[in-house]
Amino acid sequence: MSTSWQALEFGNVDSDLLVQGVVATLLFFAIGFGVLALGFLALDLLTPGNLRTQVYTDHNPNAAILLVANHLALAIIVVTAIMTSADSLGQGLVDTAVYGLVGVVLQAVALRLLDAVIPEHLRDLVNEPRMRGSAWAVGASLVAIGAVNAAALS
Repeated sequence: MSTSWQALEFGNVDSDLLVQGVVATLLFFAIGFGVLALGFLALDLLTPGNLRTQVYTDHNPNAAILLVANHLALAIIVVTAIMTSADSLGQGLVDTAVYGLVGVVLQAVALRLLDAVIPEHLRDLVNEPRMRGSAWAVGASLVAIGAVNAAALS
């Protein structure tokens, strides 16, 4: 009589395949992190003052809302770029980097367009120390635009 644990078949473990997977994970992570960092720098250039100081030192809620929304939008873009990238590692990394950079540019353009159409300028919104509903509206727009950018990846 055999016990159930004797009937289990684990198969072979391919250590080369595992190492390749770990290396690919680290490389995709590095690209994703780089895209988010570039997105932060782009947002910092498009908003008045030092974004890092406004969010982490001055605790400006409006600047924080825009930063969070932009990071979420770019994360959606990067995740989609990784998931839809080519199967070969090299091409997949290039696809992810290029589409991530395109995402940063499109988010920056979208922020500029939003600044042109909303009644108050982003400069005034970001400099306001009290939380404003318009910051949430702009933030939601940025996330929605990021989702559209991600869906447009081909």
